[in-house]
Amino acid sequence: MNTSAKASFTRRAEDALTFAGEQLRRLITQHPDYFPLFTKGGKWKHESESWTNWCEGFLGGMLWILARRTGDPWWRNRAEHYSSLIEHRKTDRSVHDLGFLFMPTWKAWYDLTPDPARNDVVIEAGRTLALRFQPAGKYLRSFVAPESLFIDIMMNVEVIFSASEQTGNQELWWIATQHCLTTRRYLVRGDGSTAHEGLFNRQSGEFLGQSTHQGWRNDSSWARGQTWALYGFTTAYRYTKDERFLKTAMQCADFYIERTPANGVPPNDWEEPDPVLPYESSAAAVAAAGLLELAYTLPPGIDADRYRSYAFTVLDTLLDPEFLAIQTPGWEGILKHGIYHQRKKLGVDESVMWGDYYFLSALDKALSLELRC
Repeated sequence: MNTSAKASFTRRAEDALTFAGEQLRRLITQHPDYFPLFTKGGKWKHESESWTNWCEGFLGGMLWILARRTGDPWWRNRAEHYSSLIEHRKTDRSVHDLGFLFMPTWKAWYDLTPDPARNDVVIEAGRTLALRFQPAGKYLRSFVAPESLFIDIMMNVEVIFSASEQTGNQELWWIATQHCLTTRRYLVRGDGSTAHEGLFNRQSGEFLGQSTHQGWRNDSSWARGQTWALYGFTTAYRYTKDERFLKTAMQCADFYIERTPANGVPPNDWEEPDPVLPYESSAAAVAAAGLLELAYTLPPGIDADRYRSYAFTVLDTLLDPEFLAIQTPGWEGILKHGIYHQRKKLGVDESVMWGDYYFLSALDKALSLELRC
């Protein structure tokens, strides 16, 4: 990226972060202590099915990004408040999403202001998630059933790695590593594509087959699941330095790059012949954040520019008003054209909270990268 292009990207990214701040300030002022999941007609407040309660960390996570970037005590106060509202979920055994809840919030809080009490919350969340481990199959069970493994959990296993790292508990490290190895073996295919779900015999641990809840078919490739894998295996490599995880992260990234249109935004599922929507912006946001993390994490001797450059391509697309709601009056989210659950007809062609969070996270990473360059 030449100097002129860098300056243009920086300006657009900063404008997008300013817009995001305006949207978030409006959300938490109009609907205090409310944790939205997806918009309906562009509005956050509505009564709709949530399927599972997994998104309460993303709002606080965005507030922490803004607090850190701006130094404004108002954002810091709101970030602390919205993080505190979910502290009780550190012992929630009903979901597999404790990484989504506590890494963007309490871990971000601890990283900014180290305090053992904040760290203890993250550690407790990691211990709680580890209780989902199924010894026979060596995986963390999904919220659906004991015999079910979701690709999404690759994004949550970090909270177990973090808890192990902070406490020295090697059993937690082993559980997290085994889960990653099992996911790699059974949900990542030879071409680098991924399945949403794996099913096991709970007693014997035998793998029974791949399935999906949000993709087109059991054997197709759900885009957001692909990005969970891309980012999740990158994180697993960052903690363990196990080259198997790096190889898998790169395979998942390569599949995404090779199968996605030139603008970097995929459909909900690459194999679906007649998609309801031609693009799924939240998958693109996760991909951008994950690709930047992968580029930054790669060891010397591996060309990181392929992943870094593609991440900037994705962000360049998402910064356009076609996706960024900056020119859409009355729209309350940040990114348009996201999909939550196409099969259940939930949050289709809407803003989704994780899409907004990973978009801000990717912009934050990209701007930091530009400063380093």
